[in-house]
Amino acid sequence: MEDMKKRKLGDSAADDDVSTVEELRTLLDPLAKPQLVDLLAKLGSQYPSIADEIRSIASADPVHRKLFVRGLAWNTTSETLCDAFRVHGEIEEGAVIYDKATGKSRGYGFITYKHMDSTQKALKAPSKLIDGRLAVCNLACEGLSGTSTTPDLAQRKLYIGGLSPEVTSEMLLNFFARHGDIEEGSVAYDKDSNESRGFGFVTYKTVESAKKAIDDPQKTLGGRNLIVKLADSHKGRTMQAQLPAAMAPMSLPMAGGYPQPGKAYANTASVGYGYPQNMVYPDSSYPSPPTASAPYAMQNQVPYAQQVALKKDSFGLPSTTPMGMGGYPYYIPKQ
Repeated sequence: MEDMKKRKLGDSAADDDVSTVEELRTLLDPLAKPQLVDLLAKLGSQYPSIADEIRSIASADPVHRKLFVRGLAWNTTSETLCDAFRVHGEIEEGAVIYDKATGKSRGYGFITYKHMDSTQKALKAPSKLIDGRLAVCNLACEGLSGTSTTPDLAQRKLYIGGLSPEVTSEMLLNFFARHGDIEEGSVAYDKDSNESRGFGFVTYKTVESAKKAIDDPQKTLGGRNLIVKLADSHKGRTMQAQLPAAMAPMSLPMAGGYPQPGKAYANTASVGYGYPQNMVYPDSSYPSPPTASAPYAMQNQVPYAQQVALKKDSFGLPSTTPMGMGGYPYYIPKQ
């Protein structure tokens, strides 16, 4: 009889240990995303059924099946793009993105596979030569990031200048592939004419390969000597060279009474070259010019402005006299 009571008590205690879905949601809701990820990963590694459920849910979400493909040639079509990626699995959707105004390719597109496994296969071989251009892909949710956000990118990406118009992207990649595996690279083409702009870029997978390409004395391709340097250093030099041209000249207000072209002068008006007292300076901290005192005593002397007003040239206009040092007029003694 006592054994039966103990068994019933044990069964009721076991029932109390089983949590409902609502209770579990209440416990999981305050947890941060990293905590939930760690929890599910741990459970999935211990229980195959949970791992299968995680894969099923993840595969249903397009975020794990959609690729962003950049570096496409201007003449690459959606059909050509899909043909290049169909080798990894069945494609649900794929398209090149075109500019609405011009109708021309914007140089990138998207590929969505039907299965997540196909996406993973494509990511293991992210670089593909399509229409003579080395296109690169990564998950669309990463956008322009992915492999290009690695800290050593500045040491792996090279600027290649002095290219012959006949050099194609494929020729460029084949020439520099002797130094190591290339992650991304292409000749820069004009969007309108689709002609080479005489330079390109090559991104190696390792810094060592990039250094070999820079140090290699044999840099002749298409009958021309190439310029090979880090892309960031070339970009910085270009920006510095363009800086002076971008600076707009600053116009300062003219002094009061200063003769301005195209204006007539009244015979009775005094024309002076006084320092502009109401000038507005770009920097408010710049002090306003003080009113200067006469360099020496003005006894028996006539101020310059009055002297000029008295003197007339052959056209009936006030004559001019050179300025003194510091921008102040000379004083002319009385005759």
